[in-house]
Amino acid sequence: MTEKSKNLLHLDQGVFIVAEIGKAFIQTEDDKTVDEYIANAKNLIQAAKEAGADAVKFQTHNVEDEQLNIPISAPHFSSASRYAWVKRNTEAAPLEFWQEIKRYSDELDIMFFSTPMSRGAAQKLAPLNLPLWKVASSDILDFVLLDYIAQGGQPIIISSGMSTLEELDKATSFLKKRTNDIIILHCVSKYPCPKNELYLNTIPYFIKRYDVPVGFSDHSIGYEAAAAAVSLGASVIEKHFSFSRDLWGSDHKVSMTPDEFKQMVGAIRGHQAPHPSQFGQGIKALDESESAFRPIFRKSLMAGQDIPAGTVITKGMVYAMRPQQYAGGLPSEAYENVLGKQTNKNLRKYDPLTNEVLI
Repeated sequence: MTEKSKNLLHLDQGVFIVAEIGKAFIQTEDDKTVDEYIANAKNLIQAAKEAGADAVKFQTHNVEDEQLNIPISAPHFSSASRYAWVKRNTEAAPLEFWQEIKRYSDELDIMFFSTPMSRGAAQKLAPLNLPLWKVASSDILDFVLLDYIAQGGQPIIISSGMSTLEELDKATSFLKKRTNDIIILHCVSKYPCPKNELYLNTIPYFIKRYDVPVGFSDHSIGYEAAAAAVSLGASVIEKHFSFSRDLWGSDHKVSMTPDEFKQMVGAIRGHQAPHPSQFGQGIKALDESESAFRPIFRKSLMAGQDIPAGTVITKGMVYAMRPQQYAGGLPSEAYENVLGKQTNKNLRKYDPLTNEVLI
């Protein structure tokens, strides 16, 4: 990792603590105006600043190239179909939303960045010149997205939940061919995750295996695991942040309140760490409960436009979209193998890209 990036994240001086606001500005089942969502976001940003966060992170959606209109719900949030939820997030946060919360974060002197959930979402954020990118666990094999964000020169943080070690190897190798600024977050995709299934010894294992800074994206309740993770070498801590775990939405139930977040910051800065042994022994492996997320959140390669027969496939023609279980295209990590191939039939937008239609 470059010295510039280390300085940006204060990695030589301590731990970089991120309040993951995500989509917590959506708090009710009934829709609100963009202005109301901006007001909610600003209140959360101010609370995160007061709680001692170094940065606030959101999640950015672009339904067009992220989610196929297929009726399916996510295991951790069955209150809305995935398509309807992604569509709502797209419409709730247009460009003016991101411009205003970036301006407000700058005014409060707290770093703002986001997780683009597709290449289109990253393109939406690009005009803001964000200092870094975050890649969700669900998207570490979305090579369409990774290829795009690696071009900008910003550090890239990737979470490792719901993934095998071989898949993390593949994603890391893909990125290292394009950038030296990578941070890996150990993560268990359970909502919430029992403390004895966090397997914090994965953190020093990742440090040795990948030779990059390693952090912890924590989905457990409380701050003890985050503090223990720091004692094991975690240089970045990410925790979901909300005003209440009882609010309506996908991530409130695994979030910290402002008072709890402030206690966590105090424990981390004060080096108050419980013994790591209570958080699970050994190195994390993909388990059955995480596997349930994969068919829904992994992506397939789809035609991003109408493509006539005989066309050579270029980057802009390819979307990586959920849900892989029903999309029918090649897995998103086959992206490089598709580029330069020629279509042998007419394809309509959202048709799957398969070996049978490419020569």
